Amino acid sequence: MIDDSRAMRRIVSGTLEGFGYETRQAGHGQEALDVLHEGWVPELCTIDWNMPVMDGLEFVSAVRANPAWRAVTLVMVTSESEHGQIVRALAAGAHEYVLKPFTADALHDKLALLGLLPQEVAR
Repeated sequence: MIDDSRAMRRIVSGTLEGFGYETRQAGHGQEALDVLHEGWVPELCTIDWNMPVMDGLEFVSAVRANPAWRAVTLVMVTSESEHGQIVRALAAGAHEYVLKPFTADALHDKLALLGLLPQEVAR
């Protein structure tokens, strides 16, 4: 979970842990890239757009530029709702887009669509 808001990181991480994920948190894209460079490559990254140091779009582009991270699913979880922004994120390599505020069900449905839910969580 990558977001500059500590509260939002707790909310999204708690939701993902409820779905069976092990989570790690980062306050901006560069912090998350540092984790990837250390060797922990997650199945899924949820990413806010607007963050200091490195924003979500820059993070998505950096991940997609590294062949070792091609299998990582990237989901933007952001308040950026303008159609052009969504298109930019998807064109950069994000798989899905969840608008804030969101419900656990909305995130569940996006992950189900991507085939990323453990069997016991699938509805």
